[in-house]
Amino acid sequence: MALAKQFLKSKPVCKVTFELAPEQVQGNQVLLLGDFNNWDSEGTQLKKQKNGYYKTTIELPVGTETQFRYLVDGQNWINDDAADKYVPSGVSADLNSVVAL
Repeated sequence: MALAKQFLKSKPVCKVTFELAPEQVQGNQVLLLGDFNNWDSEGTQLKKQKNGYYKTTIELPVGTETQFRYLVDGQNWINDDAADKYVPSGVSADLNSVVAL
């Protein structure tokens, strides 16, 4: 798993790239859900790359901490090993990944 951050000089946002290796997915569809999309069940889909990795990039405001998780095939939740920290989800005993900007 990987998180890449690219801070923009022109505006107060950061382009964050979320990436999962194929062996971490064990499924066909990966969605990124979190505070940025109100945990919408439609999520933000990670696109499968030619190398088999799943990847997407979104813009997030600088100076924030954003909770997120990956949802594989609508059933299995995955946290990101590269997250800046983890916090209780408040919905279950699970933890949410956090990216701090």
